[in-house]
Amino acid sequence: MERVGCVIAGAGVVGLAIARAFARRGIETLIVDEADTIGTGTSSRNSEVIHAGIYYPKGSLKARLCVEGRNALYAFAEAHGVPHSRCGKLIVATDATQIHALGTIAASARANGVSDLEFLSKLQACQREPELRCTAALFSPSTGIIDSHGLMLAMLGDAQDHGAVISYRTRVASAESIKDGLRIETVDIATGHSFELQASVFINACGLHAPSIASSINGLAPGFVPQPRFAKGNYFSAAGKTPFKHLIYPVPEPGGLGVHLTLDLDGRMRFGPDVEWVESIDYSVDPGRADRFYDEIRKYWPDLATGSLQPAYCGIRPKLSIDGEPVTDFIIQGPATHGIGGLVNLFGIESPGLTASLAIADHVSTMV
Repeated sequence: MERVGCVIAGAGVVGLAIARAFARRGIETLIVDEADTIGTGTSSRNSEVIHAGIYYPKGSLKARLCVEGRNALYAFAEAHGVPHSRCGKLIVATDATQIHALGTIAASARANGVSDLEFLSKLQACQREPELRCTAALFSPSTGIIDSHGLMLAMLGDAQDHGAVISYRTRVASAESIKDGLRIETVDIATGHSFELQASVFINACGLHAPSIASSINGLAPGFVPQPRFAKGNYFSAAGKTPFKHLIYPVPEPGGLGVHLTLDLDGRMRFGPDVEWVESIDYSVDPGRADRFYDEIRKYWPDLATGSLQPAYCGIRPKLSIDGEPVTDFIIQGPATHGIGGLVNLFGIESPGLTASLAIADHVSTMV
């Protein structure tokens, strides 16, 4: 068997960030992914928002790693020339009953160390965004947008500059704990040929497929592998020049942050994601879901023209809970949890995973 210091399964934004962290420490690092390029899953099918760290429970990994990751991400983007914009966002109450929810959100943000939120009256919010309809709003100046593909290319480039190697169209078939690490069987998808590696460290950062990879690890107790839940988020676009300068978010809904208005770096509008629970991975967008989008968007932008929404794309969140169950935190299991030396499994890395990616990488590197 060929030996390598670290094998990382998954070439999404989190896997690439982890690979960069290990390679920069001088550890021989191999990234494997079933696709033929980087970031084909959740990492490229999201809102591309740099989150401030507002919504998450105090003390959770999501809260801590989002705030740490946000600061690191802005610094990384500046240093590596990754296109981004600190455009800010408005979280809007669209009726008087939601104003209390804004106070709860602000309190959660303060508990997480986000101290720059500004409460806006209806008049103040509409002075910033004349097309907006709301009863009050919170302004988050630390929220931004980023070119997620440019980010991943920069992470991969930095990792490769420090010796990391990536193998596309390669599947992890199985793994087992052995002396001084793990034996990992990989399969070349094109030829079907298998190849065994011995790694001191194995990181399972496969996103939607992480539970499946974990189930193939001999010696890992089934109780450490959560049942995956798939929550599709559909996005629609609207043609024409945007009247908005900031991102517009409604008060969050169960399972997600509501149908919000985001902007890409060229100023184009997109709306989403909604929450559609599915049993399998399917990236088609049902045009009929636009009817609900019109209803939700018009709560804060009443002038949205009928017929202006077009299906754009969708992503799937790797959820660990469903409606009616408590919202789950990131699960990042290291040897101290499951007892297998050198193994780290990452489960449920949904939003704010992109924002938190660099902080997740630092966290993982301290676990092995």
